[in-house]
Amino acid sequence: MPFCANCGSQVEGRFCAKCGASVVAGAPPAATPPMASAAPVSQSAPMAENLAAALCYALGLITGVLFLVLEPYNKNRNIRFHAFQSIFVSVAWIAFRIVLGILIAALWSVGGIFFISTISLLCTLAWVILWLYLLISAYQGKKVVLPIIGPLAEKQA
Repeated sequence: MPFCANCGSQVEGRFCAKCGASVVAGAPPAATPPMASAAPVSQSAPMAENLAAALCYALGLITGVLFLVLEPYNKNRNIRFHAFQSIFVSVAWIAFRIVLGILIAALWSVGGIFFISTISLLCTLAWVILWLYLLISAYQGKKVVLPIIGPLAEKQA
């Protein structure tokens, strides 16, 4: 099999597929062919779908947006659903915490410190449990559609 005089790669036919130079039939190679590397160069395969779906929830709004932007993942409908649901849940949590903060400020003047701190703690605990449930369910390949937020995420995906 002839080699290209220009780049040294193997050629089938009259033109080099790598550099496009024409190859004269029967001509000896101008240079020795390049040695094969010990380890083949491989492109990194995208991560598994369940791992990417779980990572959508890892940092909430940030990873949700990140997986909507990254090229191989923004084409996958399941990953897009989890990314949108993560974004919507994070935005709902932020809005809820703002309203709770206003409520706490209003109740603070009344003097219900124990009541206020208990409500805040229970809401945070509920949020962490929901976050872990969504993250673990996505990793297991389950699709949990939350009320109100889930159908919006399905429409966007």
